[in-house]
Amino acid sequence: MGDLADGFKCRKGPAIMAMKTWATNADESADMLGVIGRQIGFEATGDIQVYETEPEQPPKDNPFGYDIMFTPYDE
Repeated sequence: MGDLADGFKCRKGPAIMAMKTWATNADESADMLGVIGRQIGFEATGDIQVYETEPEQPPKDNPFGYDIMFTPYDE
Protein backbone atom coordinates (compact mmCIF):
# COMPACT_ATOMS: atom_id res chain seq x y z
CA MET A 1 0.00 0.00 0.00
CA GLY A 2 1.41 3.35 -1.03
CA ASP A 3 -0.11 6.80 -1.33
CA LEU A 4 -3.72 6.24 -2.35
CA ALA A 5 -5.76 8.31 -4.77
CA ASP A 6 -8.43 10.60 -3.36
CA GLY A 7 -11.43 8.77 -1.97
CA PHE A 8 -9.47 5.72 -0.73
CA LYS A 9 -8.06 5.23 2.76
CA CYS A 10 -5.69 2.67 4.24
CA ARG A 11 -2.48 2.89 6.25
CA LYS A 12 0.77 2.36 4.32
CA GLY A 13 2.14 -1.17 4.35
CA PRO A 14 0.79 -4.60 3.50
CA ALA A 15 -2.94 -4.87 2.89
CA ILE A 16 -5.51 -7.03 1.16
CA MET A 17 -7.48 -5.38 -1.62
CA ALA A 18 -11.00 -6.61 -2.35
CA MET A 19 -12.89 -5.46 -5.41
CA LYS A 20 -16.02 -6.48 -7.24
CA THR A 21 -15.74 -6.43 -11.02
CA TRP A 22 -17.95 -6.65 -14.03
CA ALA A 23 -15.77 -8.50 -16.54
CA THR A 24 -16.12 -10.96 -19.41
CA ASN A 25 -14.24 -13.71 -17.50
CA ALA A 26 -12.15 -14.47 -14.40
CA ASP A 27 -8.83 -13.73 -16.15
CA GLU A 28 -10.02 -10.27 -17.15
CA SER A 29 -11.21 -9.66 -13.60
CA ALA A 30 -7.76 -10.58 -12.20
CA ASP A 31 -6.06 -8.30 -14.74
CA MET A 32 -8.37 -5.46 -13.73
CA LEU A 33 -7.30 -5.81 -10.08
CA GLY A 34 -3.71 -5.08 -11.06
CA VAL A 35 -4.56 -2.19 -13.38
CA ILE A 36 -7.06 -0.51 -11.06
CA GLY A 37 -4.81 -1.14 -8.05
CA ARG A 38 -1.91 0.70 -9.72
CA GLN A 39 -4.22 3.57 -10.68
CA ILE A 40 -5.23 4.13 -7.05
CA GLY A 41 -1.84 3.43 -5.41
CA PHE A 42 -1.90 -0.30 -4.60
CA GLU A 43 0.50 -2.86 -6.04
CA ALA A 44 -0.93 -6.37 -6.25
CA THR A 45 1.57 -9.07 -5.21
CA GLY A 46 1.06 -12.69 -4.25
CA ASP A 47 -2.08 -14.65 -5.01
CA ILE A 48 -5.13 -13.16 -6.69
CA GLN A 49 -8.31 -15.06 -5.92
CA VAL A 50 -11.36 -14.63 -8.14
CA TYR A 51 -14.81 -15.77 -7.05
CA GLU A 52 -17.46 -15.85 -9.75
CA THR A 53 -20.84 -14.65 -8.45
CA GLU A 54 -23.97 -13.01 -9.75
CA PRO A 55 -23.40 -9.30 -10.51
CA GLU A 56 -24.64 -6.60 -8.16
CA GLN A 57 -24.29 -3.82 -10.76
CA PRO A 58 -25.69 -3.69 -14.29
CA PRO A 59 -23.20 -4.04 -17.19
CA LYS A 60 -21.64 -1.04 -18.91
CA ASP A 61 -19.91 -0.67 -22.26
CA ASN A 62 -16.55 -1.67 -20.73
CA PRO A 63 -15.45 -3.86 -17.80
CA PHE A 64 -15.30 -1.99 -14.47
CA GLY A 65 -14.55 -2.40 -10.77
CA TYR A 66 -16.59 -1.23 -7.79
CA ASP A 67 -16.89 -1.58 -3.98
CA ILE A 68 -13.09 -1.46 -3.55
CA MET A 69 -11.96 -2.11 0.04
CA PHE A 70 -8.61 -2.45 1.79
CA THR A 71 -7.78 -4.47 4.91
CA PRO A 72 -4.31 -3.71 6.33
CA TYR A 73 -2.36 -6.38 8.19
CA ASP A 74 0.94 -6.71 10.03
CA GLU A 75 3.60 -8.97 8.54
